[in-house]
Amino acid sequence: MNYLKLFIAAAFLLAVTQMAHAQSGKFYMKVAGGYFFSVSTGEFPDVGPYPPHDTHSEINPTNGSSTVIREKVLTGSYGEGVRGGLTFGYTLNKNLSIEGTFNYFHSMKNLMTRSLATIQGTSTVVGSIESRGHVNAIDFAPSLVVSPGYEKWNPYVRFGFVVPLWGRLYINTDASQTSAVPGQPATVVAQTTIKREEEIKPSPTIGFQGALGVSYSINSRFDIFLETEYRNVPVKSKSKEVTTYDEVTKIINTSTGEEVLPEQRRGLSDLSVAERNTDYVTTLDQNSNTPTGSSGTTTNYKDNNKPANDLKSYINIGGLGLNLGLKIKF
Repeated sequence: MNYLKLFIAAAFLLAVTQMAHAQSGKFYMKVAGGYFFSVSTGEFPDVGPYPPHDTHSEINPTNGSSTVIREKVLTGSYGEGVRGGLTFGYTLNKNLSIEGTFNYFHSMKNLMTRSLATIQGTSTVVGSIESRGHVNAIDFAPSLVVSPGYEKWNPYVRFGFVVPLWGRLYINTDASQTSAVPGQPATVVAQTTIKREEEIKPSPTIGFQGALGVSYSINSRFDIFLETEYRNVPVKSKSKEVTTYDEVTKIINTSTGEEVLPEQRRGLSDLSVAERNTDYVTTLDQNSNTPTGSSGTTTNYKDNNKPANDLKSYINIGGLGLNLGLKIKF
């Protein structure tokens, strides 16, 4: 945060100095939209107990053993997506301007984990898990703009900081499992489906941005501009909350398709505090609230009435993109 304070102080001092020597300054506003591509990919964070892998396993129906026949590490970035911005600027002189931009960003969805289990030698699916995540964020970007000050076509360089104001990583998970029912014939199975949604809140951070662009003067009031922008905004997790949970188990006679017993449901209110909420830490030790085991789809913790602990994860919502917009001079 000290770098940001120094930048703002320097920009303010420069603005005061220039205004003191200039007869008049010019305020302007810009609206822009663009699309960004990820440039710094990395391994995605875990989704609860599931690593960022795309796995296909085969189940031996005789003894129940599982064999992994294909596995791939999932990598990527949350820097790809659409961005819209509203900028307030002030022209110090024909070569320098200062700007403050509020941006909204919506990333594309990323496959974070996938697991498929089939019966050996067949395509019959007995278990699957798939999680996809995306980021929504609002940030403020103070910057300095330098240009030669040409009247018609005016190239420029813009650089500064990125201060995230709000953001969430949303993860949607769909899972299903078919399993045997103790005490029932082989034709009777339990079919469980789970739909889960969770939100990860970030810790405060600061990123950097720079752009190279050109503007074209339509008239004395309006310019259009096109620029390529690079952003580097690393974000680490602070806490997580499960916001939607719907688990349904049906006992089915596969030979007739009929339900043998009433379906069983487990919703958000049935989850313990530890299952619903997670606080991220840099180190796990014997005092951390970690899992102690599970029974069915229920995970037990050292203290089920307190948020769970897990290791911090890191993502990057920066990227390289193009912005097209309109500049309105007052």
